[in-house]
Order: sequence, then C-alpha cells, then structure tokens
Amino acid sequence: MNDAEVKRWAERLVAARDERRTIDPISDTLPLTMAEAYAIQGHVTRARLDRGQRIVGWKLGYTSLAMREQMGVAEPNFGPLTDAMILGSGDTVDPALTQPRVEPEIAIRFARPVDPGATLADVLAAADAALACLEVVNSIYTGYRFKIADNTADQSSAAQVVLGPPLPSLDGLDRVRVRLEHVDGTSMEATGAAASGHPAAGVVWLAEQLGARGRRIEAGDVVITGGLTRALSLAPGESICGVFDDTLTVMVRR
Repeated sequence: MNDAEVKRWAERLVAARDERRTIDPISDTLPLTMAEAYAIQGHVTRARLDRGQRIVGWKLGYTSLAMREQMGVAEPNFGPLTDAMILGSGDTVDPALTQPRVEPEIAIRFARPVDPGATLADVLAAADAALACLEVVNSIYTGYRFKIADNTADQSSAAQVVLGPPLPSLDGLDRVRVRLEHVDGTSMEATGAAASGHPAAGVVWLAEQLGARGRRIEAGDVVITGGLTRALSLAPGESICGVFDDTLTVMVRR
C-alpha cells in the first residue's frame, strides 16, 4: 500500500465516523499489514487533531485473553486517546456512537514521562495514580468483524473512556478485583492480572512501540491498560457499571 492509498483509507474511516455508519473491514478488499494499519491510524489521528482535539494518553487493546478470545485476535495493539474521548462516571456516551460496547479497565496516570526501555517497576515509579475505568469501544466495522490490522487502523476501536475514582494504591494492581455489571443482570469478574499478568506490563510494551515511532508516554498522560473481561453491548436506555474491589464504582449510560 503506497502513501496515497494509506491516506485514502484513512479518509474513508473518518468519513464513515462522521456519517455515523459502519463499513466492511479493509482486509476484505486487500491484505493489510500492521505497519500499514498504524500508518492509517496516524492519518485518522491527524484528522482528530486538525479538529482541535489533543492527545491526552493511550489505550492498550487485547492485553487480556478474554478480549483476544472474544474478538479472535492474537496480539495486542494501541491507539491514542484524545481529550474529546474523556467522560466522568455517570456520564452518557456520545449519541453518535453506532455500536458501543463497554469493558472494565485499570487506567494509569503518569506524573513523569516513560521512555523506551522502562521496566515494570519504572512504569509504576513514574505513575501518580491508578484509576477505576470503563472503556467504551465503538468499532467502525459492521458487527465488530475485523482482523487485528483492521482494528489497529481504526485506533483499536477507541471511542470514549470513563474515568472513575482512584484506586487506593499503585501496589497490587494485579490483585485488584473487578466486576462488570450490566443493568440487565449480566455480570463478569476478573482481576488486574488478566491484563498481561499486570496492568503495567502492557505499558512497558507500549513505551517500546511509541519509542520506535519517535514518541513517548508524557507526564500527565493516562494509559488505559486493556479490557479485563469480555465487552458488553450498551443499548439505548441502558447502563453498565464497573465495581473495583467491592468498594469503588464507575458507571456509564446510553
């Protein structure tokens, strides 16, 4: 795929979002490499920035076996978070979302930059808080049918992030118990260890990926470390709640 083709595919993704419609995956039309997918993602991100948004962090995708199995992918990916994506607990999702799903995550907020080569201990030392969090994903692809490269081009389905209260400590994030509760009574449970063994482990990988692209995790950035359970669909009039260690809650509505 040449540069002009990369740009054209990015424009198609942006147009579909603007028109509130879904499309077939790119890989239905032509083979798509991960390098090409991240190049498309870069153009999609540039379109967001050109509209006045700014990058405030990053999302990790498919760090848990539950999410990889649900979506049929075999490796993690990442995408940017912008200020327009951030919600508070109890907020309502953007009505423009076409097929939102919700998954519980642990977010990490950084007081200092994280450079390539950082260890898990370095990541935690650079952080100033871990937050209870819900990610609202909204794939551009009809019925969430995609390959990992398609999903990467679509910024790993990033739509909105619901930031809840801080967890009591950065210690023991792998042992934090998380329960996702749908208003219809559906409930799923996991621990922080579902995200690659420890939520900060994916951040180590992310630092390397960003470094290879001339970027880094900056002070003030928030990184959401990957869905810990399978994602649940959010229909109009419904709500979904995440409960962390039976005491902290974060909720989103549609």
